[in-house]
Amino acid sequence: MNTVELITKKRNGQALTEAEIEYLVNGYTAGDIPDYQMSAFLMAVYFNGMDKAETVALTQIMRDSGDVVDLSAIDGIKVDKHSTGGVGDKTTLIVGPIAAACGVPIAKMSGRGLGFTGGTIDKLEAIPGYKTSITEQEFMDQVNSRGISVIGQTGHIAPADKKIYALRDVTGTVENLSLITSSIMSKKLAAGSDAILLDVKCGSGAFMKNQEDAEELASLMVEIGNADGKKTMAMITDMEQPLGNAIGNALEVEEAIDVLKNRGPEDITQLCIALGGMMIYMGEKASSPEEGMQKARTVLEDGSALTKFRDLIEGQGGDPAIIDDPSLMPQAEFCMELKAWEDGYIEAIDAMRIGLASQHTGAGRERKDDVIDMSAGIILCKKRRDHVISGETICKIYGNDIKKVEKALEEVTNSVRISVKKPDDISLIKKIID
Repeated sequence: MNTVELITKKRNGQALTEAEIEYLVNGYTAGDIPDYQMSAFLMAVYFNGMDKAETVALTQIMRDSGDVVDLSAIDGIKVDKHSTGGVGDKTTLIVGPIAAACGVPIAKMSGRGLGFTGGTIDKLEAIPGYKTSITEQEFMDQVNSRGISVIGQTGHIAPADKKIYALRDVTGTVENLSLITSSIMSKKLAAGSDAILLDVKCGSGAFMKNQEDAEELASLMVEIGNADGKKTMAMITDMEQPLGNAIGNALEVEEAIDVLKNRGPEDITQLCIALGGMMIYMGEKASSPEEGMQKARTVLEDGSALTKFRDLIEGQGGDPAIIDDPSLMPQAEFCMELKAWEDGYIEAIDAMRIGLASQHTGAGRERKDDVIDMSAGIILCKKRRDHVISGETICKIYGNDIKKVEKALEEVTNSVRISVKKPDDISLIKKIID
């Protein structure tokens, strides 16, 4: 085959065969096809798209580019959860323990973050001593003995995606339905769980800016997952404003603990009960999603979910004392506050701008090799529809570099709107796709 001919074929809007896609993906992964040619191909896909057959083929080829994990040594129905990303999204730290407390084995491999804030693994590394890298046998043993383990993705899971995504990130080709779908699902299918719950965000702080695009993405991912023999479902959830009040790694761990103590912000608590309940249902520990949600509420109220989080931390070498004393995690030197400049209601908090502000405090990465400031980030004291009085604190910005904190304060100021009229409510959970 000829790489230029295949680039031209896609540039002209024609569909590629499975063999042609395999040639491109495997050739690039092996280093036989250079970055500039793969960049041209990705841009052709970005503008002309892929049909369903091409997307399925791309997903499966990337899945098979590395190890496909066998979790059969773990008893029970393993349920994975994936979020398409957002601002303040620390749900894995909460729904994993919720589901595990109800008997669903959670054997999760998570990634690091790029942009906004850290990924799940970055957040867990804010816990002193927590090991995100353990052996495969230790991983299996911990899930069997404690019910839950969360580790970093190995380089052997979908290496084709890792290489292609890094190129997409620097060539403006991230936001394409087929490329997003294949990137997410190749890793999820290779990770070995029996069922997959997808949390597909829509709004200003998400890849999908509107519900219609989010539903299209979710439907395609659900179809691919089910076709591969994995029970797959999706929730479309709101990301017009940050989820919860905390944005930043140690700050988000502390908030996750508050939710597990049943005293967290209402929005993230509500979402985690819904996600956790669905995972409990998919793991066949409840006869319906509604029963699953009731069980999720129960383990939050009786402390069982918090105990599972403690088990997770202890099992992977972390210091469980942070549950009662979050100050044992990294603490920022500087804090600045955004004050309300007039009376009224918070009309909007732009999730994208807040996310960028948090990134600029040091809580996120602009480049993959950036070092995260685990203590940095933002705490929202007010959310959309809350009433404020002039001079009242809307949010606090934390960091160890005062210039970065000052810059973030300026960005946060531009992300908040105040109006005299209380805005209409927005549904947090918009649709379930199965």
